[in-house]
Amino acid sequence: MGAISIRKVVKRYGLGHKANQVIHGVDAEIADGEFVVIVGPSGCGKSTLLRMVAGLEDISDGEIAIGGRVVNDTEPSERDIAMVFQNYALYPHMSVFDNMAYGLKIAKVPVAEIKTRVDKAARILELGALLSRKPRELSGGQRQRVAMGRAIVRQPQVFLFDEPLSNLDAKLRVQTRLEIQKLHRELGVTSLFVTHDQVEAMTLAQRMIVMNAGRMEQIGTPEAVYQRPATTFVAGFIGSPPMNLLRGQADGSRFTLAGQALALPVSAPRGGELILGLRPEHAALARNGAAGWPLKVEMIEMLGAERLVHGRVGDAPFTVRIDGTLHPPQPGDLVHVRMNGDHLHWFDATSQQRV
Repeated sequence: MGAISIRKVVKRYGLGHKANQVIHGVDAEIADGEFVVIVGPSGCGKSTLLRMVAGLEDISDGEIAIGGRVVNDTEPSERDIAMVFQNYALYPHMSVFDNMAYGLKIAKVPVAEIKTRVDKAARILELGALLSRKPRELSGGQRQRVAMGRAIVRQPQVFLFDEPLSNLDAKLRVQTRLEIQKLHRELGVTSLFVTHDQVEAMTLAQRMIVMNAGRMEQIGTPEAVYQRPATTFVAGFIGSPPMNLLRGQADGSRFTLAGQALALPVSAPRGGELILGLRPEHAALARNGAAGWPLKVEMIEMLGAERLVHGRVGDAPFTVRIDGTLHPPQPGDLVHVRMNGDHLHWFDATSQQRV
């Protein structure tokens, strides 16, 4: 069983009052066979957390259990995990077969068993025709598949992926994401995957952990995190383009922004200073002189099937997603925006937590 328990885990560098705490009491339970993505901006602690699960970083406080066994003081080689890194780290003088088989040879696995495991991994990853090649004869995507194959043949309880797609170009990233999804469906091994790319996280995760400054902001399915972000950080980080966030004074069905009182489609949950959130796809340009919030257009982005209209409501930046076939406004135009009242999000102005 490859369940992972992360219980109040803390990481500090240094001692005493000069210690720099980079992970602040993370709690998460990952079920056996689950694919969980840890996502967040650079420097948020996601790779440090993964490395603590792997045993490559010591834990300052708390505990980590794999398969029901606490592994705080267990060597990485004894944790029954396999890790795939951003850098492929293949032996250049060895063939694909030998790269994938090397760890098994060191573990003195019988030759026939090694061949069976490597052939199975090669079939899953479509590497069968490449087993005799050297890494220099492979593309970046093929090298990353070899690195994944080297992990698969270990038959571990847990796979750990540390930004494995970062070195690939955009097209290869999409292709490799599909291969990782297929791999997880076939093997069903518990997986922790670290990325800074929120699109990658949304498409791969069964559940996702959103990290910010060493803290876990939210854990949940991609749908739950997208539809009900727990904080303004999550609201602004998950989604492309990010959620519009407007700080103002709420009073029933009015919202005062930069001194201008604007009508709300539904009443605010409470009065006082709040942050209103609305995703670009839940706003629309008012047509034929219909009422709405004034938006001063600054820029239009053409994305094929859709366009993004960027501008300002008062002093706050605001983006509306419109159909690519619609005639767009021009920079400098003053247009009006209608909001979908079913999709308003409200956050406390001080704590930044969802109201």
